[in-house]
Amino acid sequence: MQPLLAIPPFPGARPPAFALPGGDGAEDGAEDCEALLAALAQHRVGGCYWGPAVPGPARLTAANWPAAADPWPLLAAAESVALPASDPRTLLALAAGVPLALDDGRPVDRAALVRAHLSGWAWRDPFSGQPVTAMQAVELCGFWRALIDSNRGIAAALGFAWWKRPTVAPLLWNGVATPFRRGVPALADQDQVAVWRSRLSAAEARALGQRPLLEVEDGFIRSAGLGADCVPPLSIIVDGEGVHFDPNRPSGIECLLQHGHFPPSLLARAAALRQAIVAAGLSKYERAASAALPRPGGARRHVLVPGQVEDDRAVTSGGALPSNLELLRRARAEAGPAAFLIYKPHPDVLAGHRKGHIAPADMAALADRVETDAPMAALITMVDELHVNSSLAGFEALLRGKPVTVHGVPFYAGWGLTHDRGPVPARRTARRGLDELVAAACLLYPRYLDPVTSLPCPAEVLVHRLTTAPPPLAPTAATAVALRRATGRVRRALGG
Repeated sequence: MQPLLAIPPFPGARPPAFALPGGDGAEDGAEDCEALLAALAQHRVGGCYWGPAVPGPARLTAANWPAAADPWPLLAAAESVALPASDPRTLLALAAGVPLALDDGRPVDRAALVRAHLSGWAWRDPFSGQPVTAMQAVELCGFWRALIDSNRGIAAALGFAWWKRPTVAPLLWNGVATPFRRGVPALADQDQVAVWRSRLSAAEARALGQRPLLEVEDGFIRSAGLGADCVPPLSIIVDGEGVHFDPNRPSGIECLLQHGHFPPSLLARAAALRQAIVAAGLSKYERAASAALPRPGGARRHVLVPGQVEDDRAVTSGGALPSNLELLRRARAEAGPAAFLIYKPHPDVLAGHRKGHIAPADMAALADRVETDAPMAALITMVDELHVNSSLAGFEALLRGKPVTVHGVPFYAGWGLTHDRGPVPARRTARRGLDELVAAACLLYPRYLDPVTSLPCPAEVLVHRLTTAPPPLAPTAATAVALRRATGRVRRALGG
């Protein structure tokens, strides 16, 4: 007998066993039975819940029920269901409220069917291998279903580099395929297009015109390594409203922070995640060593100024200062001569991949120290405050309780948590606490992939993986990294 719940066949996934025979049936009481059926209906899971919606007959039977179809549209159109008691889809009929008849004519025993097909199995968390309840298994399938449903309308995915596709594909999978394309196919009005906009060709951009797009960008907890080194993202953001770093129009995260509801359970989860990130020394691309950094300026107030890539869309989209040199000048003017100013060049700039280099003489005139090696998280922990343009380092500093002065307009500015010097949009009127910001930015907004199973996962799973054993590079990616770094060194030597 097959279990009612299954892990969807995400591309590239390596799922462990999700259900084993021999559960203890602890959830077979009448109240728990009805709660489980209600949860199945709420999350619309069970059977091939990732499959396509197809028309079905008014009377569903084992013979005419398409096994590879999403069962919930079939049940919505059905007037009755007739199945053997051994068929786990009997639970779906009960959950959907469709009249159910058993093939052998026996009366329907709801608790017995729930025990046979749901609570009578031993469910395992695919990420930890630990036992979970049947209710938790239903909720995890609901998490996957919500992700797949959000991708149903995507007809094309454009601008995705080859080395990103293996980890992005499961997060954009629509139940059938991830439609990576080169060139814009024929599209219907309702079709959605997911784009990595910075890599769209001019021809693709022209062909898309004014069509609304799903903008895809790196998540805020991304990987153990740089994108510029071809390290694929383990977290992405998919935003149909705008893009988080562009203050000229609302984005999905801005809407969450302006209008969202953050119940106590979500805030508790955000607080625990924040504490785990800080304890592990995680930042967007790396993990800091456990040893605290010495304070090179002694008792002086230490101010960190993180550089950015100057031609990055986060800088060019509006509201941000145009150059790292101007940021450094403003930070020194505001911090004063008594402050010990540390400038950290962006690693992509330092590697020679991107624009943003400051002449050594200018850095020496404005900064007391230029830090090129220490991890960002360790630096943030050591300093007293930060001055940023629109860098994510400002958000990471807020996680660690540091004062942040913002000269641009990143997504975390304007909510009462930062000292804002940039042109924050007047529409940002809500005032948010730190854990509300964390809930929006780390729990609700991004999508995450577990590097061990290649399954979409909650944020906590990825934080745990990066904390315990950052995933190694595949051989092809490692070769690409070496070539990319060599190219960067040549560019820097030539002054490019």
